[in-house]
Amino acid sequence: MDTEGLSDPKAMRALAHPARLAILSRLRIEGSATATEVAESAGITPSAASYHLRMLAKYGFVEDAPPRGDGRERLWRSIGTALQVGVVPEDRPDVREAKNVLIRALRRDAHDEVERALSAVEQEPEEWRDATIFSRTTLRLDASEMARLAGEIGELLEPYVASSRSQEDAPEGARIAEAQINLFVRSSRPVPGLPTEDHDRAAPGPDGPR
Repeated sequence: MDTEGLSDPKAMRALAHPARLAILSRLRIEGSATATEVAESAGITPSAASYHLRMLAKYGFVEDAPPRGDGRERLWRSIGTALQVGVVPEDRPDVREAKNVLIRALRRDAHDEVERALSAVEQEPEEWRDATIFSRTTLRLDASEMARLAGEIGELLEPYVASSRSQEDAPEGARIAEAQINLFVRSSRPVPGLPTEDHDRAAPGPDGPR
């Protein structure tokens, strides 16, 4: 499923759940797995994982995978490409609202990933610390340039995408990393203005209120 064209509000709301996002990430990165295996990754019970997998399957995000071993365990695998959700003027109100719910859920999940990385970065080997970057850059460009930049970034990342590059294809010592790319036009910020002199005089001094 290409979620860039996702238009079913029920599907988007179904996906906008922390456990389901964790399960889908586990399946995309490490391949097919049982409900018990994804439950460990998501920090939930196997029965809860089975429920979430069935909901993901209902809306086309996962499907049954070929069995392994004696075939007694049910395996699941992800369907589709990386999650990309865009808002367009033609969206119906219910679609727009569902997209916003999913985008915010994805942003929260991405924020949590960054926080975990920040907490652990000092324990990483020097080579990985040197290669890690947390960057924010202000750009000046028109819409066509921003669209072209988005495409160029996607092309740069494509050879390294974990869901299409197996451990065997990657160099020795390769690990799972994450690139978080946000390209958006800034909205106007509210201007708070300067504090008034009265406000400054009202502030308590070192010996209490004046």
